[in-house]
Amino acid sequence: MFPGRVNPRMLKKMQKMMKDFGMETEDLNPKKVIFVFDDEEWVFDEPKVQVMDILGVKTYSITGKPKKVKKENIKENIEEEEVKIEITEEDIELVANQCNVSKELAKKALEECNGDIAEAILKLEEEKEKQSN
Repeated sequence: MFPGRVNPRMLKKMQKMMKDFGMETEDLNPKKVIFVFDDEEWVFDEPKVQVMDILGVKTYSITGKPKKVKKENIKENIEEEEVKIEITEEDIELVANQCNVSKELAKKALEECNGDIAEAILKLEEEKEKQSN
């Protein structure tokens, strides 16, 4: 907290004075801190973070060296990662039974809704309503 060598007795006095003035500090141990800007992100891996509470107002102090990542690189990484959603036979049967449709239609609806069962059921129900009108 204080640079250089501090006498332990003096440190205790300083901490007591800080507390008397309504100041408290706490060290945090986060794995990662990320600042997101319009054009880039700053990623701090395992930084030292200290919270200072002064009369209810918290100030965060971060020590470490950030990796600066441009937004274009972030978008490319996200696009490269293809998310595979697992749709189980149980899910397909549940949607098919609930909506009174074939398993093929239920599976198609689940795929279109990224595996969200409730959304797939609503989608099939809406389609059935449109067809009946």
